[in-house]
Amino acid sequence: MVSSILILVLCLFAFAALHSIVASLRFKRFLRRRLGPRVDTLYMPAFSVMAVLTILPLAYVLYKNPGPFLYIVPSPWRWLMVGGQLAAAIVAPRAFRDAPHRFRVSSQLSGPGTAEAGHLDIRGVYRWVRDPFLLSGLVIMWLTPFMTVNLLIIYLLTTIYLYMGSLHWESRLVAQFGDEYREYQKRVHRIIPRHKE
Repeated sequence: MVSSILILVLCLFAFAALHSIVASLRFKRFLRRRLGPRVDTLYMPAFSVMAVLTILPLAYVLYKNPGPFLYIVPSPWRWLMVGGQLAAAIVAPRAFRDAPHRFRVSSQLSGPGTAEAGHLDIRGVYRWVRDPFLLSGLVIMWLTPFMTVNLLIIYLLTTIYLYMGSLHWESRLVAQFGDEYREYQKRVHRIIPRHKE
């Protein structure tokens, strides 16, 4: 049991380390020097494929070593939880569609008021929550209708990683959009959907 938890934690830390390096501005600057403007069209698809491929070993180890069950939610509550997970799974693709300019490498490497940084352009899901990826990830994880010891450990560590990543992402957005983003932070909550006029 202890060895399976250790293997899971090591897989998660390896994923998080690689994910953090590839998502860093330093790595993006390196790619921009190497690829030029093509980095904007190549980065997100490549990053998404890398994320899926590097999470597969963790998923496999967790599948093979789930650990003892802590609970299994009975019907009909389980289907309500699965419905919540499906709703959250719809949010992430919408977030990409509602703010494609936030994910272009050239925009992320620019400062406030520059043509490359662009304007914040709040629309869609971003009117209600500043970090829809954090929200959807947390909902998908914590509405899982069963829980094992190993799954709980991975979910706790992943929640911490996602939260820290969200803080880092917010600091980047402030660097990209400046006061425009700071004003947005005052109106819209980062995780809990709400909107203040």
